[in-house]
Amino acid sequence: MSAGGFSKLPNGSVVVALTLPSPFAGCGNVRMIVHAVNRARALTRLRNLGMRAVYLRGNAEPPTPDEITAVLHHPDGLIWRTAPDAAAELWHPIRALKRQRPGGRPEASPSPSGV
Repeated sequence: MSAGGFSKLPNGSVVVALTLPSPFAGCGNVRMIVHAVNRARALTRLRNLGMRAVYLRGNAEPPTPDEITAVLHHPDGLIWRTAPDAAAELWHPIRALKRQRPGGRPEASPSPSGV
């Protein structure tokens, strides 16, 4: 089950926050923060990443001011970290979640030379 919410910004855009089950079994939950033009576009961005069953019902867990600041300062406008929030854990770009291997360890990056 997912929980989440949204905040409308003064410029008309929104920040949507969702707590979702981790895509890897046994890894707990992740908190996804998305900046978009509107709520529908934010959910579409997540669905395009393969999270097909993502819905926002209500506004029970809107993004905190820290979450809003973090996503607005990220070039992709889409970040995540494990939930419940670990104070020492930084926000990760969505690419890091897509690279994760089962067991929670990041996949090794390919060498620049391609060898």
